[in-house]
Amino acid sequence: MLEIVVKTENGQRHVRVSAEELAGLVRRIGGEGDRFLVVHRIPDLPDVFAQVWHEAGGDYTLEHRDGAASRHFQVLVDGSEAVIEAMTGWARQGSGWNTDLTWSLLDVGPTREVPPLALDEDEREELEKRVREVLVGGYADRAELAELAEEYLVTPDRRPVSREQAEVLADRMWLERVAEQAEWQGETDPERLTRAFTALQEAGITARENFTCCRSCGQSEIGGEGGTDARGFVYFHSQCTDSATAGHGLTLLYGGFDGSSETTAAIGYEVVAALEAAGLQTDWDRDPGRAITVISLEWRRRLVG
Repeated sequence: MLEIVVKTENGQRHVRVSAEELAGLVRRIGGEGDRFLVVHRIPDLPDVFAQVWHEAGGDYTLEHRDGAASRHFQVLVDGSEAVIEAMTGWARQGSGWNTDLTWSLLDVGPTREVPPLALDEDEREELEKRVREVLVGGYADRAELAELAEEYLVTPDRRPVSREQAEVLADRMWLERVAEQAEWQGETDPERLTRAFTALQEAGITARENFTCCRSCGQSEIGGEGGTDARGFVYFHSQCTDSATAGHGLTLLYGGFDGSSETTAAIGYEVVAALEAAGLQTDWDRDPGRAITVISLEWRRRLVG
């Protein structure tokens, strides 16, 4: 698998695709509503991407950028195969991936200077604390963090953080977290959790991470997430994620779709078994009316973007 995220015009998001899947996505574009795709590495880094635009019957406009505006290049390509070769090489970060095409520097205009935040110390600390909480949770991308930073301090008569200022703040904190995770070794607890949820999903239990904002929304929406053969569900919502990042364990909500306590208890047993098989510790007294808690959890979820 390639360590990339592919985003398409029609709103699809593909994480860690194979080279063959990337090729298929490139060959697909050209129709109305599906004319471009943007590729970011994992973890995403500000102003580092490759992208291609194509309308049926025309050339492919291929671009890549490596940070500064002076590192943003473009080339017109007359067929998809050359685009696929270049984008796959870019994704693999292989040497010489860009030497077979004649690139030109793309003029994106002057860089706009962003004024510093006009916040007092308390407001700045409050804003950065909240952005940090969501960032450490690991489920938000850079755009979502910027939106959070822009909206968090808004009142009916005041909007103290502009979109550009929010992006600068989010990108700075994102890069700090990328540097932190570079020191992590081996499988992390959130990766073990994902492994357990994947196993449960394959066993017919709808399993969702960071699903909805609260229990009320989660309970009302989880039924629409599973297939017709799903026996039950397990999930945690964003408030549970916040609690886990703060070191208070992770609460899991579970149940059977038939509403019976017997099925709910059986789902609970399967959830606990999957978690423990993945190397995680749980606290559950086998009461189907009580949530399962993952304990002794070190929340180090790697960023994707």
